[in-house]
Amino acid sequence: MYAVFENGGKQYRVAVGDKLRLEKMEAEAGSELVLDRVLMLGEGEEVQVGQPLVAGATVKATVLSQGRADKIHIFKMRRRKHFRKRQGHRQYFTEVRITSIDA
Repeated sequence: MYAVFENGGKQYRVAVGDKLRLEKMEAEAGSELVLDRVLMLGEGEEVQVGQPLVAGATVKATVLSQGRADKIHIFKMRRRKHFRKRQGHRQYFTEVRITSIDA
């Protein structure tokens, strides 16, 4: 069984046991999250699509850790104008493992 859910403006396709990084959420490591914005459920040939959400469907996940991703370097330059701009960014994330998918 798999599910497609929405978190932080992105959509994720997951099955039980998958490990993924979501947008930062306020939760302690080891706690359980309930993700209720489920867009689609599927099992074999059977697919259930929500309009826009599947009623009563939830995805439960366990928080593994909180962290920050690798730094992304942004460099902007306009030639012959003596304009150079350097920036960096590290995105916060919450790493989770999917424990169950409830229809």
